Amino acid sequence: MSTIKHYLQFSDFTADEYAYVLERAALIKKKFKGYEKHHTLGDRTLAMIFEKASTRTRVSFEAGMYQLGGSVVHLTTGDSQLGRAEPIEDSARVISRMTDLVMIRTFGQEKIERFAAHSRVPVINGLTNEFHPCQILADIFTFIEHRGSRDTAGGALSSLQGKVVAWVGDGNNMANTWLQAADLLGFTVHLSTPSGYEVDEKLAFGGKTPRTGCYKVFKDPLEACKGADLVTTDVWTSMGYEAENEARRKAFADWCVDAEMMASAQPDALFMHCLPAHRGEEVEAEVIDGPQSVVWDEAENRMHVQKALMEYLLLGRVD
Repeated sequence: MSTIKHYLQFSDFTADEYAYVLERAALIKKKFKGYEKHHTLGDRTLAMIFEKASTRTRVSFEAGMYQLGGSVVHLTTGDSQLGRAEPIEDSARVISRMTDLVMIRTFGQEKIERFAAHSRVPVINGLTNEFHPCQILADIFTFIEHRGSRDTAGGALSSLQGKVVAWVGDGNNMANTWLQAADLLGFTVHLSTPSGYEVDEKLAFGGKTPRTGCYKVFKDPLEACKGADLVTTDVWTSMGYEAENEARRKAFADWCVDAEMMASAQPDALFMHCLPAHRGEEVEAEVIDGPQSVVWDEAENRMHVQKALMEYLLLGRVD
């Protein structure tokens, strides 16, 4: 039996694999926009397991799998044994015998790793407290669409070389994943987080030494945004941390992406947010609803890159 390939964090793929997946996503999106069928996963079934609530993850994976000609089984902790006494390992053994692919959106990364270790089929990280690789994959695809070369998305990976992404806000799963992407793909992340909410570099890089220059830390978020090609942020309080909400509001007060921050970035800098967004907290309305914002393209692109990802995990490279 060949080795099963999972997608549990961004560093699970090589730069060459990302070049292929992004090129494939561009083709799949083009066909979608042209109302052309792309049923490469006919008769395949995706199991979606949710321990965290979701809008974009559920819609993008479910619609995407149907568009690929497959079918979907939706599970939550409330309507399965996942929320009861059955060990994760046993659930993995059973579910992976009945489906072709599993997407899990949960809390700790350790859960998804335990599931994958006992799965007979590929497992995809739909989000954990530690990493959000599908979102960063969509963000990179969106940047290439708007600011890359006019060639295929795969060839345009070179357009990321030397670019600067400013991360303003919490040192969370998104920040961790941006660091992995920068290390692998050759751009730089400018990190600015409030004191006490820094990125855990050991976690982000898995204890490995990252590429020199792949990130810089700034105390002042305005300084982090200077010269950036992309400014991006996330909510101040992620799911599972609601008890810290008031403390975070105070700590993050100066980390709201506003017009001044965008003006300090490159004139053609883009703004991204993985959504849902709270206007007036982590981002001002004039930014997220302004001309530099590409958040709606970014949200749609989750579906297209995930279709390419699922296809690759199940079929490998398709001619």
